[in-house]
Amino acid sequence: MTLSKLFRRVLLLQIAGVSLCHAATPIKFQLDWRFEGPAALFLQPVAKGYFKQAGLDVSVDAGNGSGGTVTRVASGSYDLGFADMAALMEFHANNPDAPNKPVAIMMVYNNTPAAAFALKTSGIKAPADLAGKKLGAPVFDAGRKAWPIFAKANKVGAVTWTSMDPALRETMLVRGDVDAITGFSFTSMLNLEARGVKPQDIVVLPYSQYGVKLYGNAIIASPRILKENPEAVKAFLLAFTKGIKDVLANPDASIEAVKARDGIINVEVEKRRLKMAIDQVVNSPDARAEGFGQVKLPRLSLMASQVADAYSTKSRVNPDAVWTSAYLPSSAELNVLPAKK
Repeated sequence: MTLSKLFRRVLLLQIAGVSLCHAATPIKFQLDWRFEGPAALFLQPVAKGYFKQAGLDVSVDAGNGSGGTVTRVASGSYDLGFADMAALMEFHANNPDAPNKPVAIMMVYNNTPAAAFALKTSGIKAPADLAGKKLGAPVFDAGRKAWPIFAKANKVGAVTWTSMDPALRETMLVRGDVDAITGFSFTSMLNLEARGVKPQDIVVLPYSQYGVKLYGNAIIASPRILKENPEAVKAFLLAFTKGIKDVLANPDASIEAVKARDGIINVEVEKRRLKMAIDQVVNSPDARAEGFGQVKLPRLSLMASQVADAYSTKSRVNPDAVWTSAYLPSSAELNVLPAKK
């Protein structure tokens, strides 16, 4: 072997060694729902290469509800996920001896998107008008599960619940099978419009505007990855924060990242859905007051107590066990929310 060939071989081995040393860390991420507008918050940093630049190989999968996301992260099938804080609290309190209970590491929806919906023809105008009515929602719906909190805050009398598949919820309201429904504000509103109801004919009662200060969806993590690779978790949150700044600055363009994952979405509808989510739960007054990504411990403790009562959990919810700020970017890096318009 000539000296030049030997040199090239050594050089190639060195390059290969460097590549191996810097191989991207794989991270499996589970959304709470389908590839709709709000999924841009996570798909945009993938599309822009922010995760890759941080040394991460992130795969993002669609979900079928926060409860499922919490369970999959707990099982180890996923490293990180996006789930409703109440669903995480419920899992902790109902599975006190589970060995791998997920932990929330960044608040994204500072307010719950849960709301009650009715048609103006029903005569329902305020929460008190729901007393004695027939309400509809899937059994796992966040608004239905948190109903006792909403009812107590607004002194709403007893109601009757009807269960259905999520796809039938708005249809049953339009048909008059139920008097009102609960659902995410940016989901049920657009679904009702898609069924021919004019926006001015819809009554929306957002929980966050009627005395319910529950946190919404957060990024959750498996204790395993927090212990084994904390630097990867910190890198993920920093790259995500960089991506969400892009989404907030130009939500319309961010929908392209969603369309790339689900080519049959209605782009205009999903643009509206994303903007509604941003305005109502991401860049909300509470989020601006508390700071993006963060929580206030007194508020979290109150929520823990309310969830334990409303969900009738097996044990009380320990707020210290469901949340940690140890992996968050700096306050300056979390300063991503646009100024109030």
